[in-house]
Amino acid sequence: MKKDITSRKDIELLIKMFYEKVTADQLLGPIFNEVANINWETHLPIMCNFWENLLFFTGSYHGNPMELHKHLHKMMHLEVAHFQQWNHLFISTIDQLFKGENSLIAKQRAMNISSVMQFEILK
Repeated sequence: MKKDITSRKDIELLIKMFYEKVTADQLLGPIFNEVANINWETHLPIMCNFWENLLFFTGSYHGNPMELHKHLHKMMHLEVAHFQQWNHLFISTIDQLFKGENSLIAKQRAMNISSVMQFEILK
């Protein structure tokens, strides 16, 4: 039986598995690996901080994801399909690993963030 997201360790597992899917994805992989040239040793802990803060209000994340994505959009024109694929991979990773209230909250927050980013970036 799947458990809910209840700890930093759960978030680390989610983020690790999610970005493994992203880097292997035909649509998103090139953006992360070639355009943004992500340093994964730096990026993964930041993403864990982001999601830990979103779910558990830890104050562990400091940054401006909107500005980072606007900058990325200038480097490579992002499209609705990119956001849809990101959403699909993130939600399917949560569903693969977890079930419960925090899992649902994480999926809702991911969709809300994606919607706001699309509105601001693709306008």
